[in-house]
Amino acid sequence: MFQLIKQDKSTKARLGRLTTAHGAVDSPFFMPVGTNGAVRSLSAENLLEFDTQIVLSNTYHLFLRPGLDVIGAAGGLHKFMSWDRPILTDSGGYQVFSLARLRKLTDEGVEFQSHHDGSTQFFTPEKVVDTQKILGSDIMMPLDECAPYPCDRSQAERSVLRTTLWARRSKKQYHAVLDRGRMQYLFGIVQGATYPDLRERSARELVGLDFDGYAIGGVSVGEPVPLMFETLDWVLPLLPEDKPRYFMGIGLPDQIVKAVGEGVDMFDTCVPTRYARHGSAFTRQGRVVVRNAQYIKDFGPLDDQCACRVCAKYTRSYIRHLFNSNEILGLKLITYHNVFFYVNLMKEIRAAIQGNTFDQFQKEFFGAYKSEFAAGESLAI
Repeated sequence: MFQLIKQDKSTKARLGRLTTAHGAVDSPFFMPVGTNGAVRSLSAENLLEFDTQIVLSNTYHLFLRPGLDVIGAAGGLHKFMSWDRPILTDSGGYQVFSLARLRKLTDEGVEFQSHHDGSTQFFTPEKVVDTQKILGSDIMMPLDECAPYPCDRSQAERSVLRTTLWARRSKKQYHAVLDRGRMQYLFGIVQGATYPDLRERSARELVGLDFDGYAIGGVSVGEPVPLMFETLDWVLPLLPEDKPRYFMGIGLPDQIVKAVGEGVDMFDTCVPTRYARHGSAFTRQGRVVVRNAQYIKDFGPLDDQCACRVCAKYTRSYIRHLFNSNEILGLKLITYHNVFFYVNLMKEIRAAIQGNTFDQFQKEFFGAYKSEFAAGESLAI
């Protein structure tokens, strides 16, 4: 399943390969977020143009719309969205807690009202596994309870207890329904909010259940960036070296580069597509808000160091005009560039680890990006 190929000598960065039923994925890697079965404004062909290895979709959203009857009749999510490379589906637990109305949480599961039509639904750990089996994703995430930030210790402890309970039930259901010979993986999700001992407890309990990989959840929910990285210090040493490590929901490009240096293998975030919707492009020199007036007569590319076809052909001035004219092409062009930037960044990271130059790559990236990590300051709080 996962092969650890190389450990960087100067940092904790790792080079690996995750083999799935729909192909191998080289790590560290980034998963563009296709919540509803599509990465916003991009086609499968667009994603293949810059060799996207894997995408992420959301169980909660797909369960509600178009529904399992439609996706099942299509032959699974891969066929439904015409994507023949790997897919990870998250459990939908975060969306239940953040989007659903009138939710009722118990140890049995969570009852909620759909944010689309108000219909009452009920998710249990078993149902979430069954749902993802129908979706046919290569990696499925179990139902967990994501504690908010800030939260008191008792609330964080309850979320750990429930997450472990649900993880155990998810694993049992996974073994009960998994088709023999079918390569479909189940990861565990470490919770514990901002409490070191609870994070460590959650990690140890999940490792004891022997999942195919491990995710650090409940981060990027409003906590300060230094605290987010402290979570890695608490959790990563407890995770098996021969299993992939997934930092859920982060982040900005420099945060990903930093986390790779701490030993993380997998990332997802809606940042590239969300920022594109507001006219922001990512470059090696930092973020460019192309809608701003300073780009009216800027006839250079979004990023003069980028090899994507948007930067090869279109100017900041033109893309700014498209946005301010409410032309959908402007959104598509920046989204294409941003997702390319993230996917290509991971290629550069892998090449640097392979060539024993990641430490230097990291320092140069932070400097050019004007990152808060550029000075190499301690992240201790």
